[in-house]
Amino acid sequence: MSNLDSLNEVKLATYLQKHMAAFKGPLTAKKFAGGQSNPTFQIDASSGRYVLRRKPPGKLLPSAHAVDREFKMMSALKGSKVPVARAYHLCEDDSVIGSMFYIMEFVEGRIFWDAALPEVKKQERSAIYDEMNRVLVELHSVGINKVGLEDFGKTGNYYQRQIGRWSKQYKAAQTDSVTAMDTLMEWLPNNIPEDDGLVSIVHGDFRLDNFIFHPSQAKILAVVDWELSTLGHPFSDLAYQCM
Repeated sequence: MSNLDSLNEVKLATYLQKHMAAFKGPLTAKKFAGGQSNPTFQIDASSGRYVLRRKPPGKLLPSAHAVDREFKMMSALKGSKVPVARAYHLCEDDSVIGSMFYIMEFVEGRIFWDAALPEVKKQERSAIYDEMNRVLVELHSVGINKVGLEDFGKTGNYYQRQIGRWSKQYKAAQTDSVTAMDTLMEWLPNNIPEDDGLVSIVHGDFRLDNFIFHPSQAKILAVVDWELSTLGHPFSDLAYQCM
């Protein structure tokens, strides 16, 4: 296994017993399959089951893989009408497992990977999409100041900032020249919609496989993967969901 796929279980258990209330080791850690940009592990311990999300070790793109922002967002939303897993502990000490990480509640449920939902009946598909819309409305209705997130991101010029950020990220990770992308990066800054001043919490990756659904009901138990969350225009989440 690579250092992305395994953890020092003894060292991690010792740390968590010191810093997390009611945690008891020993523990085992198993990496979830899938292409998470922040490696995610199932933690089974004497005190129960948890989830660990870590920042990948090594050199990273600026502002990417911000697990501390995920932790802050989930902590702020707990108690709101937006379903999130309980965030237990953030560790900023790289020496424990090699990079920053946090521990959150393990939520038992269903994850749908195909947006066409081939595994469920037509009626349930509609209910699942309606539930996504309901949660999206709740997210964009959260009072930013009320949950203490007024400093979570800049306000104004959201589209301009996003286009600039993603263009820089693309160029920093680019290996080959793609003419269509070069054309798009030139066209977008000159065709930005006028800023209407609307600001809300934005998830940034609002799609079907970032929700944990109830095992048998069309009910979202937890919205996950808050890595790209910020303050911005709610249309961006809506557009991404429609796409």
